[in-house]
Amino acid sequence: MQTETVGSFSLDDNVWQGVSLTDSAAKQINTLMAQDPEVKGLQLSVKQSGCAGFGYVLDLTKQPASDDLVFEHDGALLFVPLKAMPFIDGTEVDFVREGLNQIFKFNNPKAQHACGCGESFGL
Repeated sequence: MQTETVGSFSLDDNVWQGVSLTDSAAKQINTLMAQDPEVKGLQLSVKQSGCAGFGYVLDLTKQPASDDLVFEHDGALLFVPLKAMPFIDGTEVDFVREGLNQIFKFNNPKAQHACGCGESFGL
């Protein structure tokens, strides 16, 4: 069996800590799920983006992929593609108010730096 790698990370050799949701993030995901009965939850993935290297991608999902890992808190479902785990393992997802804005925030212990606008991170 061949080991799949992403960058310098092996997907087969890792024991995942997982991704956690705060109460506030779970409440917001549940609100989003309630607006469309076909929505199964929120998917968190990573793409190469921004000035720091990687960006978080959040999408409502109606059909999770078969290799998505599922994290649940108070009924809220967060789906994470296995290939994203080396980049976001251990991350806490929060939902906060900042002035007039409401946004999801990511407390990622793997992120060594972030861009000034907060839209991307580097490992």
